[in-house]
Amino acid sequence: MKPVGKYIIIKTITEDIKTSSGLLLSQSDVEDFRYKKGVVIKPGTDVTVIKEGEEIYYDKNSGHTMMIEDSSCTIIQERDVVIVL
Repeated sequence: MKPVGKYIIIKTITEDIKTSSGLLLSQSDVEDFRYKKGVVIKPGTDVTVIKEGEEIYYDKNSGHTMMIEDSSCTIIQERDVVIVL
């Protein structure tokens, strides 16, 4: 599997988000956030800044999800990445 151009294959990370007082937010509250967290499975051939295995935040409205090797993966473009951790 090798993405071409500026595409990136990622695995979405689901995380429990707590408030400053320690309360867990419900899933509907978490869905209101604009960005999601993911880990890069494979960067495309023209992606130079983002490396395999890095954690990123990306726009939740970008890309599409598909099954690759019996696993659900999301395909986004490099421009949709806002933070590399």
